[in-house]
Amino acid sequence: MDDTYDFKVFADQLADIAQWASRKGWAPATSTNYSVRLPEHAAPAFCAITSSGVDKEGFDPAQVLAVDRIGVPVNGCTLKPSAETLLHVMLYHAMGTGAVLHTHSLAAALLSRSAGECDGLKFSGWELLKGFDGVETHDCEVVLPVFPNSQDIPALAAHIETRLPRTQPCYGFLLAGHGLYVWGKDIATAKRHLEVFEFLLQCEREVRSHGYPANA
Repeated sequence: MDDTYDFKVFADQLADIAQWASRKGWAPATSTNYSVRLPEHAAPAFCAITSSGVDKEGFDPAQVLAVDRIGVPVNGCTLKPSAETLLHVMLYHAMGTGAVLHTHSLAAALLSRSAGECDGLKFSGWELLKGFDGVETHDCEVVLPVFPNSQDIPALAAHIETRLPRTQPCYGFLLAGHGLYVWGKDIATAKRHLEVFEFLLQCEREVRSHGYPANA
């Protein structure tokens, strides 16, 4: 087994993602957070995550830190992890994923307030649905759950964990008035899922604004 572990590789990947999201306009002010699951032999480090309160436009790899399985910084690190670290940790445990990305686009924030928690947002008929892992046709339906936002992150993580779909593929969720969470087996997959959702959210926003048939 290869026991090599270079934290800088993961930090560089997260810094690249943070800067890319900022260029897309999906990371206003100091918002958004990004993480990647670390190898098992990196324990007690569990995942690498972006630190709190940092503008993502020029995000530096040195602003990435490692946290353990309950979201506590390891190795005496003095950086403050994202305030939403426990949401990332929950998703690694619950979904077995490899990377989690969280953005604050305008489309996500607006649509998250117009969708009911029970129904979420449903996408069908769009060709780009095939950008999700395991989806091979536009003739399907992908649901993006919507959950109420809360500043009590432990309670929010517990609430979401019990309500994430388990009988159908799930690639992300929205927090109402807040933003989008997506994940994937690795950073490249999570980034692709993020691009797909952001495109679909823009399409949905246009449909609602101008009345175009969603499946035309």
